[in-house]
Amino acid sequence: MKNYTAIIEKCHDTGLYVGFIPGFAGAHTQAETLDELNKNLREVIEMLLEDGEPILEAEFIGTQNVVVA
Repeated sequence: MKNYTAIIEKCHDTGLYVGFIPGFAGAHTQAETLDELNKNLREVIEMLLEDGEPILEAEFIGTQNVVVA
C-alpha cells in the first residue's frame, strides 16, 4: 500500500476542489466535494500506477506561512 500527499485548492471561478500529487505527472483531478476529490485522486493514481511505479519529479515537504508587512 502506498501513501501519497495531495495538495488541495478551491477554484473561486468554478467552486470546484482541485487536487494534485506534487511531482507525480498526470496525478490531478477536480470535484464538487472533498470526498469525491479523494475518490477521483485514488482512481487517477491507480490508473497511472498500471504503467509501473513512477519516478517522482518532486517530494512534498510541507507548507510555510509567509508574513508580508
